[in-house]
Amino acid sequence: MIPLLLKYFILSFLGSFAPSMIMNIEKRLLLWTGLGGALGYCIPYLFGTSASLSASQTFAGALIVGIYSELMAKYHETPATAFSVPGIFPLVPGIAAYQTVQSIVENRIQDAVFYGINTVVKAFAIAFGIMLVSSIFRTVRNKKNARNFRLKERTINEDNRN
Repeated sequence: MIPLLLKYFILSFLGSFAPSMIMNIEKRLLLWTGLGGALGYCIPYLFGTSASLSASQTFAGALIVGIYSELMAKYHETPATAFSVPGIFPLVPGIAAYQTVQSIVENRIQDAVFYGINTVVKAFAIAFGIMLVSSIFRTVRNKKNARNFRLKERTINEDNRN
């Protein structure tokens, strides 16, 4: 289990690191983007029973990538997309999409439908996971900013009265 997990960690790290280089993400962030993809793939993998991730594991991986992206964005003062876009690369259901097309070409319609639905469900799981975390962080940030604005406004009004 440990050697296989280490293998998946290294491969998913590289699967996030390489697109980061292609997307011209700052050099100081490259290792962090690779780590996000590795964590997003390997932590849900620990809870699975097969070599490929299920839709629920893909959703959990997207949640992990989303949380990691928001925290790293705050820490490094950079947009969260610099971490989330490369971080989801290892989660993308490329094999299922390939099998869908292959089944269509070989005229195995029932298999094509199965693989196609699997691909779409995993893609939606990724999108929903990232969107959910982003929305929660944005809501918390907006409430914090509104509270700070009201405190500043109250301080200004009290200063004007005196």
